Amino acid sequence: MRAMILAAGLGTRLRPLTDDRPKALVEVAGHTLLEITLRRLARFGIREVIINVHHFADMVVDYLRKNDNFDMRIEISREEALLDTGGGLKKAAWFFLEDASWDEPFLLHNVDVLSMIDIPRMVEFHRLNQALATLAVQDRETSRYLLFDEQQQLCGRRAGRNPQPEIVRDSKETKALAFSGVHVISPRWFSRMAEDGVFSIINSYLRLAGEGEKILAFRADEYYWRDLGKPENVVQAAEDVRKGICRL
Repeated sequence: MRAMILAAGLGTRLRPLTDDRPKALVEVAGHTLLEITLRRLARFGIREVIINVHHFADMVVDYLRKNDNFDMRIEISREEALLDTGGGLKKAAWFFLEDASWDEPFLLHNVDVLSMIDIPRMVEFHRLNQALATLAVQDRETSRYLLFDEQQQLCGRRAGRNPQPEIVRDSKETKALAFSGVHVISPRWFSRMAEDGVFSIINSYLRLAGEGEKILAFRADEYYWRDLGKPENVVQAAEDVRKGICRL
């Protein structure tokens, strides 16, 4: 299995920690977010990874070189202008399509989330349901929700408590869940992608769900997860590690 780590963002919410470094090199308990993510992927047997970079890109490249790429095959996708999640993945498509016979799902993982989500279980769920994409979600408060029906299929989204959701797939009842920044995606997504340039992958998922594709929720409520997009969250994550609530 291969993976992409989304690490190109400016990390504006993490300032001042990102005034002199990319968010990927912000540390939790003495370990960079990039190291934590890479070592986590390696524990699940993932040895081939592509990372998109933009903000302080050379610092990421130098860091990987000094650490011998953590004994993995690591490719770099440089973005001269930020392409957002969907555009960034599309630019890196060659990494997942270079072997014409390769048809395995791959993992897409934000660098600024810390979680103990069971990746093999999530991948197995994706395979069994023959999904185009599977999104790790939790029942928690967030500023933006994704809406899923009783079969865990994506139906729409809404912002916070806004009563007017965007619906792309009819359903009598939907559940609002928070996305956790971890995706399992089938490479067929690249051939179904109509978007170009700068675009959010969520917009692509919503369009495809409206066209009948299986974009499914993997319920990850039981697993530790923390957004590391703010300095106070980084401090709390370090405390969670110290207390043994989370293992790096």
